[in-house]
Amino acid sequence: MFATSHILRGALGVSLACFVTAASAQMAYDPMRPTPNPLMPVNPLMPATSEESTTESASAEVLPNPEFGNLPDAEGVEETFYQCVACHSTAIILQQSLTDARWDYLWTWMIEEQGMFEPEDEIRDEILTYLKTHFSSER
Repeated sequence: MFATSHILRGALGVSLACFVTAASAQMAYDPMRPTPNPLMPVNPLMPATSEESTTESASAEVLPNPEFGNLPDAEGVEETFYQCVACHSTAIILQQSLTDARWDYLWTWMIEEQGMFEPEDEIRDEILTYLKTHFSSER
């Protein structure tokens, strides 16, 4: 540890030894858990652990449904899947984190500019609620 922190201190101009020690002290020892590397970038596609996030999104609590393109398996998944994959894959949905207002805007834009089929109001509301619940930057 001393040699590594000494090298890092010389290369970065700061000592990471106190950071690594403090982070290690906060986590309970688990021999099956890999030791975090503070120099490695965080993979944004990996689900956050309880230590990494104090708030959990709704999609983190819901398992993906492989039958519906790995969208979160919750009320509205089937309607959302069939409405959206008529034009694009679920991959574009899974990468989103939009405000509720942006989801409303995109819905209107897709209908008016892209020719998306407009379902009945009840189905529209269910799909938008699903998208806002699981892919919103506000939750």
